[in-house]
Amino acid sequence: MEKKRCPWSEKDQLYMDYHDKEWGTPSHDDRHLFEMLNLEGAQAGLSWYTILVKRENYRKAFDNWDVKKIIRYDDAKIASLLENPGIVRNKLKVNAVVKNAHAFLAVQKEFGSFDKYIWGFVDHKPLLHSRKSMGEVPAKTAISDAMSKDLLKRGFKFVGSTICYSFMQAVGMVDDHVVTCWKHHKKH
Repeated sequence: MEKKRCPWSEKDQLYMDYHDKEWGTPSHDDRHLFEMLNLEGAQAGLSWYTILVKRENYRKAFDNWDVKKIIRYDDAKIASLLENPGIVRNKLKVNAVVKNAHAFLAVQKEFGSFDKYIWGFVDHKPLLHSRKSMGEVPAKTAISDAMSKDLLKRGFKFVGSTICYSFMQAVGMVDDHVVTCWKHHKKH
């Protein structure tokens, strides 16, 4: 018998793999957190599927999300990224990754890790929900509002409240798997 999943993920294998292996699974790896924050920002105005298809291209284009390399990107590197058909070629979004790398390093210096900082918004443990349908899942919450406001204050870009809530779902800060899903409140 096939696993029952959240309905959004049943579209194709790429979505199913992302759902089963990553979405809603708590992540405490700073590099992964940086990647997901930037991918969620890149997704603004587009479908998440578009970003998933381009994900490996993003890893290659942005030096496997190595913030110490990204902070050294100059105008020539940014121009080459804007010519890369494997990523979303939006100047504001590409520049945001560089700005986010600088802000990310500042947060790591202040808190010891980005993980320690970002998970503080949920008291360092996932928020567990029992949604019967994806229609019950909000686009944003008071916590994502607070996260967005603080990230923006620290110089991050493309971190509106809706993007922050999607990020929280992606990295397991919230468990929004519907109650019929095999991953609902599953220990990871």
